[in-house]
Amino acid sequence: MQPSELKAAAEELHQAQADRIPVQPLTDRYAGITPADAYQIQLHNIARRTGAGAGIKGHKVGLSARAMQQLLGVDEPDYGHLLADMFCFEGEPVATSRFIQPRVEIEVAFVLGAALEGPGVTVADVLRATDFVLPAIEIVDSRVVDWRIKLADTIADNASAGAVVLGGSPSRVDELDDIRLIGAALRANGKVMETGASGAVLGNPAVAVAWLANKVAAFGVGLEPGHVIMPGACTRMIPVSAGDVIRAEFDQLGPVSAVFA
Repeated sequence: MQPSELKAAAEELHQAQADRIPVQPLTDRYAGITPADAYQIQLHNIARRTGAGAGIKGHKVGLSARAMQQLLGVDEPDYGHLLADMFCFEGEPVATSRFIQPRVEIEVAFVLGAALEGPGVTVADVLRATDFVLPAIEIVDSRVVDWRIKLADTIADNASAGAVVLGGSPSRVDELDDIRLIGAALRANGKVMETGASGAVLGNPAVAVAWLANKVAAFGVGLEPGHVIMPGACTRMIPVSAGDVIRAEFDQLGPVSAVFA
C-alpha cells in the first residue's frame, strides 16, 4: 500500500470508532494489503491516541486458538495495544454504547513484574517476568461491518480490541498447579455458554506471551513492568447487549464479572 492509502485506511478506522459506524473490510478495497501494511495502520492510530494523551498499559494477542487461525487461513497470532481507557473496573457498569458490535471472551491475564524484550524470549523468561496472573474478561469489538474480517482487517483494527475487565484476585504462577490446565467457564445471565481451558491458547498461554515479546521486538517495542498481557481466549466469544451480566469462572484463579448497561 502507498503511504497515502495507509493514512486513509487508518483515518477510516479512527472515524469508525469515534462515530460507532463500522466500515467495509479493508481487504475488500485494498487488494494488495499485507499484514505489514495492517500493522502500520494500527500503529498510526495508536500513535494518534498516545499523542492525545492515552497511555499504553499492555498488549493483547489475537488468533491464538488454532481453530481461529484455520478459519482465517493464517499460521500465527496477531497483536494489538491496550490503552488506559480500555480498562473497566469490575462492579462498574460497562456502557455498550461505547462499542459497535461487542463480544466477550475470557482469558488468563498476565501482569508483568519485569520487562520482556525479544527476540529470543522463551516460556521460562515469561514465567520469570510475570508478577501474577488474573482472571479476565476481554470485550472485543470490530470497526469492520458484521465482523467480516480477514487477517489484515483485524490487525489494522488493533486486533479488534475493545475493553478489559480484570478480576481482583492475583495468583502467582509458581503457586498454580499447571498454568496450561486452568479450566474456565463463561456464563451469561447465569447460564453456562462456553467452557474451555487455558491450554486452548497455543497449548500454553505463556507461549502466546513469549510470541508477543518476540513479535513486537521487530517494531523496537518491549513489554514493560506493570503491563497487562492478554494472551488469548480460553473459549469462543459470544455477543453481549445492554442488560447482560457476564461471569467468568476459572479453576485456581477464581471469578470475574462484568455488567453491561
